[in-house]
Amino acid sequence: MADDGVTIIGGTGALGFGLAVRLAHAGVPVVIGSRDAGRAQETASKAHPSCAGVENAEAAGANEVVFLCVPFRNQSENLTNLKTVLKPGQLLVDATVPLAAAISGKATRTVGVWQGSAAEQAQEMAPEGVRVVSALHTVSAATLGDLDHTLDEDVLVCGTKRDDKRRVARIIERIEGLRCVDAGPLEQARIVEPLTAMLIGINGRYKTHAGIRITGLGDGDLFPPLKPKSA
Repeated sequence: MADDGVTIIGGTGALGFGLAVRLAHAGVPVVIGSRDAGRAQETASKAHPSCAGVENAEAAGANEVVFLCVPFRNQSENLTNLKTVLKPGQLLVDATVPLAAAISGKATRTVGVWQGSAAEQAQEMAPEGVRVVSALHTVSAATLGDLDHTLDEDVLVCGTKRDDKRRVARIIERIEGLRCVDAGPLEQARIVEPLTAMLIGINGRYKTHAGIRITGLGDGDLFPPLKPKSA
């Protein structure tokens, strides 16, 4: 299992593909996963020559960091299928948004999740020892996939352990123009996930691809190493 690359489950979708394109162009080894190995290989070849495409189970076991970029209606199915593949110590980066479109509703609305958020549902379904970090909910899939589009926005990262959030931030920030902000514990995903629906509405009204920017944080490292505890 590699510790320098990433796996993207749902890499054949818009967000996953855009993430694969940007990370691969930044020099990150990327494995794209799909239920259909042939489709994964085809998508990988379109994303970047260095990308690999394989079936989901093989992809999930290839790297320590696994991004889950699937629609809400497919999140539970994917996590159920990967339950015997994901191993303790892996990080699962959940980008799922519980949009009402999953149940034929409006994409500008979200639906309630029993656990509180899609990320918390992912943590409940993930095997023991697999930790979930929530990220990438406010980044447009269209702008990610377009290398000619200059990015300049923040990514809100939620998770239980700061070291996990730092590790995910270091990966995402390989993409020029994206800055990660520590948005707090995983339960804060209950607030972050609905921002996607809000941005969909804004983008529709203004015919743009708006993002989020948190002001007043300065230019320093927003994920500094934790100070060791005194003996």
